[in-house]
Amino acid sequence: MSTPDLPPPLKRLGQNFLIDPNIVRKIVALAELSPSDHVLEVGPGRGVLTEMLSRAAGRVTAVELDPRLHAYLETRQAEFPNVELVCDDALAYPVERLPLGTIVVANLPYYISTPLLFRLLDQRGRFPRMVLMLQAEVADRLVAKPGGSDYGVLSVMAQYAAEITKSFRVSAQCFRPRPEVASAVVLLRTKERTRLSQQEEVAFRGLVKAAFAHRRKTLVNSLRDEGYELLSVAEGLKQLDIVPTRRAETLSVEDFLQLALALSLHHP
Repeated sequence: MSTPDLPPPLKRLGQNFLIDPNIVRKIVALAELSPSDHVLEVGPGRGVLTEMLSRAAGRVTAVELDPRLHAYLETRQAEFPNVELVCDDALAYPVERLPLGTIVVANLPYYISTPLLFRLLDQRGRFPRMVLMLQAEVADRLVAKPGGSDYGVLSVMAQYAAEITKSFRVSAQCFRPRPEVASAVVLLRTKERTRLSQQEEVAFRGLVKAAFAHRRKTLVNSLRDEGYELLSVAEGLKQLDIVPTRRAETLSVEDFLQLALALSLHHP
């Protein structure tokens, strides 16, 4: 198909198309796909990754928001008959209907990467692993350890739900148009068993968000400002030997888990 038929990238949708076949190969290799696997691809764009996924996996569900790109991919359907092309917003698409064991492989549209990640991690029982191309700074936040400015809500919640490896960086040269930001590919292996019940998890997430809501304040003050009862917070910290003057970014994922449990996960 000649280039004029390719829909031009839309800036408002943050479209930067991957053009480097080596990077595509590395992404697909990292996903360790077999012919029995079902893959979810978000934002297939012009289909460069889709084409290789269709050869490596048994079935691919490719969710594209842009109707122009969806229509373009439909003209190529004969090249990848095992791909189901869906024109939908990935933040609204019913991922819970995908088969258990679905593997997510995607060059994520950067402007929705964080909410989409949370959505996929909420369904982690369905997705044993995810290979995601992200903005490098989001990748850094995902793997950040306590103590640094990259460490925050995303780090804690993602590391609670998955083992995460930052696999490789991707140069801006590998895209058209070239993005303003650096990119990186991460591998998330979701944890089959997480230690909290669904209800406890909601409270855990609330606690983590509240703890980081005022980064410059101490943990106690940030939680107090977010409506937590000072006495129970002080008691919980004492129980865990956590000095009340510490800031949220110095607590490990385990510390947050223990604190959530110590607070009996009851938000006032």
